[in-house]
Amino acid sequence: MKAPSADGFVERLAAVPTVPGLNNFFDRSVPENAVRRRNLELYLEEMRDRSPKVLLLGEAPGFRGMRITGVPFTNRTMFQGPANSFGLFGPGKGYSLPPDAADVAAEPTATVMWGVLAELQFLPLLWSACPWHTHVPGKPQSNRTPTAAEARLGTLFWQELAELFAIQTVVAVGNVAHRSLLASGMDAPKVRHPAHGGRSGFKRGLEELLLAGSITTQPST
Repeated sequence: MKAPSADGFVERLAAVPTVPGLNNFFDRSVPENAVRRRNLELYLEEMRDRSPKVLLLGEAPGFRGMRITGVPFTNRTMFQGPANSFGLFGPGKGYSLPPDAADVAAEPTATVMWGVLAELQFLPLLWSACPWHTHVPGKPQSNRTPTAAEARLGTLFWQELAELFAIQTVVAVGNVAHRSLLASGMDAPKVRHPAHGGRSGFKRGLEELLLAGSITTQPST
């Protein structure tokens, strides 16, 4: 079953213009982006079937991750292998990679994210405060911390996802997401971002929230 208005969500996401330093890799003016739009729709469909009640909000897509796949915290190897422990991204579901994926190394943060979630058997909905690729102008194969204005531009999108999925709790993954949530008036819990050696801190933060009952694990099917 497709999430209510998920197709409209993706269309609104795609309508945001690409500007120097911010690449909207869903933009309809680029033919290859159709693959990414479809991948995102498939992810939302798969997650709709799993009824997550927690949204983990990250920073922004990396050029080796969502920038390539169109799906938050994923990389090309996840689409090339078997389904993960939650039954997501397996063969035969329609996920595919655009031609520009071939020469891009897999995003390590995505691997860390899903490894921790598998260990905790905790399946949240994943998204980013700024859902477009922010990079150094003129250097598309780089990552740049989104500005406050860019994060504000993304606020309506995570709010819409929270409504579509009847999310009960939003958890900030890192400082950028936390500042975005605070700016929107939401005092959400924060965990360390898993990038740059943050795996143990990220896992510990989720474990503490689970132990406190602030978030709950969700069935994978």
